Amino acid sequence: MKKILEHIKTNTYPKFYLFYGSEKYMIAQMKNQLKKALVSPDDTMNYSYFEGKKTNGEEAAELAKTMPFFNDHRLIIMEDTGYGKKSDEAFLEQLKECADTTVMIFIEDTVDKRSKIYKYLSKEGHAVSFEPAGDQELIRWIASLLKKEGKEMKTSVIRSFLYRCGSDMYTLKNELEKLIAYTGERREITAKDLDDMTSSQTTNQIFVMLEAIAKKQRDKVLELYYDLIELKESPFGILALLVRQSNQLIQVKDLSARQSSNGAIAKAMKVPPFVVGKLKEQAKLFSLEDLYRMVGACAKTDEQIKSGLINDRVGVELLLMEFSK
Repeated sequence: MKKILEHIKTNTYPKFYLFYGSEKYMIAQMKNQLKKALVSPDDTMNYSYFEGKKTNGEEAAELAKTMPFFNDHRLIIMEDTGYGKKSDEAFLEQLKECADTTVMIFIEDTVDKRSKIYKYLSKEGHAVSFEPAGDQELIRWIASLLKKEGKEMKTSVIRSFLYRCGSDMYTLKNELEKLIAYTGERREITAKDLDDMTSSQTTNQIFVMLEAIAKKQRDKVLELYYDLIELKESPFGILALLVRQSNQLIQVKDLSARQSSNGAIAKAMKVPPFVVGKLKEQAKLFSLEDLYRMVGACAKTDEQIKSGLINDRVGVELLLMEFSK
């Protein structure tokens, strides 16, 4: 991402960008920043947007060969068209004739790094994978958003906020906006404000899902998964939460075996104290062997999705069916 910001700063762009991954918020941010830098909001002559599998690739490729009209660049965005992840020989040959003044942004959920199109776009342009940020990155991001609004939140409260709301940045930003409006002129956002306003739906769903997995209730597991998809939670986001929860259960089992107190466990795991009791109860439903197997299976599914071997939604669904059979 730093590289893209440098392109904008120096006004020097590659012909192609390929954005992929599950962090839709950051993809949208980078797309909008490039659009703002390359064309004015009312410039319909030099900006074209294509979306979906029915996109006419030949039309897009012909536009890419055309010089801009009273502007330095022509911008073409291709979102979820499939042209950025599945090689089309005719389309690929036409891309080689793309004008130097054209910038094309391809946006896909997943890519196949073995495909000709991926190799070409990453060689001749700039390919970026946008994956869910880690807790430390999210803490810094949330703190920066709050600072812009003249607000602050203790790190322990931010961690509690992340636990409640998950790691999807769109969800986090929406929940933050609610908290900012709710607290009015007051500067600090407290744990009580979280209790009053934030939704813990996704994290609670994952918690219930793991319990259903332990009890081998496949129908319930899949019902919860489809509910999360309906709530616009990405399969990658669900996979990341499953891994996080499983790792937390492993940590709890390990620390409990050492006779650590709930307070010591909370401090070691950097989770709110109220969470520890719930984790300890759920940890009793799994053996360490089961938890390690689940984390390993999640990592394998993640790799298969990223390499284009399987669709993300189907991949996670098959994984959950395997866990709960």
